[in-house]
Amino acid sequence: MGKTGKEHQMDQEGLQQNVGKQGNVKLLKGAAVLGAAAVLSKLLGTLQKIPLQNVAGDAAFGIYNAVYPLYILILFAATAGFPVAVSKFVAESVIHGDHQEARRIARISGVVLLVTGIVLFMLLYFGAGEIASWIGIRQTERAIRSVSFALLVAPTLAVLRGYFQGYHNMVPTAVSQVIEQLIRVITMVALLLYLAALAYDEEWIAAGATFGSVTGAGAGLLVMYVYWRKAMRRQKYSGDQEGARKPGFKVLSSWQWTRRIAAYAIPVCLGAVVVPLLTLVDTFTMPRLLEASQGSELEAIRQFGLYNRGLPLVQLVVMIASSMSAVLVPAMADAKARGQIDVLRFRAEMSVRLSWLIGLGASFGLAFAAMPINVMLYKNDEASLTMAVLAFTALFSTLNAVSASVLQGAGAVRTPVQALLVAIVLKALGNVVLMPRWGINGAALSAVIAYAAAAGLNLVQLRRCTGARFALRPYVIAPTLGVVAMGVCLAALQFLAMPAAAAWHVSERLSASVIALVGVAGGAAVYGLALLRSGSVSREELRLMPELDRKLAPVLARIWPAGRSGGR
Repeated sequence: MGKTGKEHQMDQEGLQQNVGKQGNVKLLKGAAVLGAAAVLSKLLGTLQKIPLQNVAGDAAFGIYNAVYPLYILILFAATAGFPVAVSKFVAESVIHGDHQEARRIARISGVVLLVTGIVLFMLLYFGAGEIASWIGIRQTERAIRSVSFALLVAPTLAVLRGYFQGYHNMVPTAVSQVIEQLIRVITMVALLLYLAALAYDEEWIAAGATFGSVTGAGAGLLVMYVYWRKAMRRQKYSGDQEGARKPGFKVLSSWQWTRRIAAYAIPVCLGAVVVPLLTLVDTFTMPRLLEASQGSELEAIRQFGLYNRGLPLVQLVVMIASSMSAVLVPAMADAKARGQIDVLRFRAEMSVRLSWLIGLGASFGLAFAAMPINVMLYKNDEASLTMAVLAFTALFSTLNAVSASVLQGAGAVRTPVQALLVAIVLKALGNVVLMPRWGINGAALSAVIAYAAAAGLNLVQLRRCTGARFALRPYVIAPTLGVVAMGVCLAALQFLAMPAAAAWHVSERLSASVIALVGVAGGAAVYGLALLRSGSVSREELRLMPELDRKLAPVLARIWPAGRSGGR
């Protein structure tokens, strides 16, 4: 017996709902895979700098840290928005059943970015000498030329990632990101050891280190090409090669697609360059200011390398602490869409408070243990004070990252960018004003001020958007107990352990490593226990945020036994 029109419509609606649910599940799984890959690749990228300093010294370390932010800025400016744009238009084509048009979009984008990459490569390669003079470090010229070759490869890599993301397939992007960073690290370490063994100077060694970006991008592109070939074969055998275009789907010319993709991608690219711009401020101000005060370009490079010792640790803390951002944006957007004002305000307050508490503990912990950590990672305790001051950027960077995610979820997408622009201006002014008096310590202080200003502006807008309130007790009074307890433990450990290590003739680096590792682990445990016992965060509050509660449940079960609520 045939179905009525109403029954057929109900079947169709049910099918669409089922497809939608499957799509959502696939998207969430893909986001989780991509997030895990991003964390792993960032971890590899952050820690790769330590062997460079250990083998080549602070001068080569300074050259590398002067050049790499410049490359990232140019790369972001050229490609950051294109994976998003390509994924959007590919997804629209797939919805209309036109896989052929999806491939065409990828090819058009690839040509546009390839031309852009060639132009930028030529500007960077042939203009390396001029750029080095702008930076104020002539030794950066060879490293700039070395890294410029990556611009011939990275644009195509970005397009292919966007293509697969348009199909909600995040696995190729995730695999290519990890392989890219892995090959980059292997290349850097291999060339580092090879060039150091042949007694090349710091300029050549830094150039070898930056060349890792070229081989890494090449390896990532090779991975994406393998996935592309497999996808083409599957589409050919499944009948999608010809496409099944739905009625009403308009086919655009290559020029129309170019204009449409560029119009969507360029604003994203401009927004993406704000973060590397903040790092690039140091590249174009610190070497000149240091040379003016030190009277030697070589010493200026070395001092710049000393300043950058603390940055990998700060970046690691921010990466770990702001990983909660992945669950904040959809959670905030969902509460806003449902009109749940109280839930929106609670989630905003809870997110900011957790990021504050994590960043506060990490900053004070790194500051208290700066000297043993410095010796453990970099062989001596030079610039330990700079590292201790710079540690507090972890607090404000974490707060800035999390508050920016909350604002994006609440719909205020412009504020984080505007706040970072203010931070860029403050960082530049801070370097000019503070460095002539305090050198790299002044630069570290200006970084703290800049990130604090960005975080503060975000929080002001957050109060307006969500009605969130930030009381004094949970942010200052209660955490003070944890910070003091952690500081006492770390001070006692260093006071007792260092003389004992000297008496037992233990090497300075080995004893510093033990003190740093035990101190960081013990300090974190003392700080966390003090927070939980003082009621800074209660078990009931965490249960209202199931995503975070699920991650912390195994640890909290030991602190709050069954039947106890703990906290407030």
